[in-house]
Amino acid sequence: MNLNTIIAYEKQFEDILNGDNTNPPYDNVDYINYVKLNQQRIRRWDKSGKLIPEFEKTLNKIVHIQHWLLITEPWCGDAAHTHAFIKKAALTNSNIFLQIQNRDTKNSEIDKYLTNGGKSIPKLIVRDKNHKDLFIWGPRPKEAQEIALRQKEEKSMSFEKKKIELQSWYNKDKGMSIQNELNALLKSFL
Repeated sequence: MNLNTIIAYEKQFEDILNGDNTNPPYDNVDYINYVKLNQQRIRRWDKSGKLIPEFEKTLNKIVHIQHWLLITEPWCGDAAHTHAFIKKAALTNSNIFLQIQNRDTKNSEIDKYLTNGGKSIPKLIVRDKNHKDLFIWGPRPKEAQEIALRQKEEKSMSFEKKKIELQSWYNKDKGMSIQNELNALLKSFL
């Protein structure tokens, strides 16, 4: 089940880049460029990103079914940097059932998981076997969130400079923060 949802989500990138999906916002060249860049990011993290042993150990201790809901979108840069690690984690244990949901679709659950009133993504909602929320993670690792909040206050900083600063942080972090944060959250429910 995990693999099908992952394949379907990642196929969206191809559909957008091939022109098979021109629904808004993918009728805008800027968004198409975001999708192209994000596809490259996901592929890079798929190849180079490694789960840290402590996180893997925690994942392997999950003995009861968990339902993971990842709310995301192909245009989201933060999602591209975290998707591969969430995917690798979900594929580690057959007790984890991952569902990927687009934020901007009619059936999205994002309105239940707002960040400061906004629909910030990605959001990972981890639920027990009865679909009761255990915890919510997102929209980005804590340190990256602090950078984004500081950038929001810096009115003179260009959008391009903000993107570069966050991109640089993700490149240096190499997925360590998301893994450490998810590891701590999961351990509290084992």
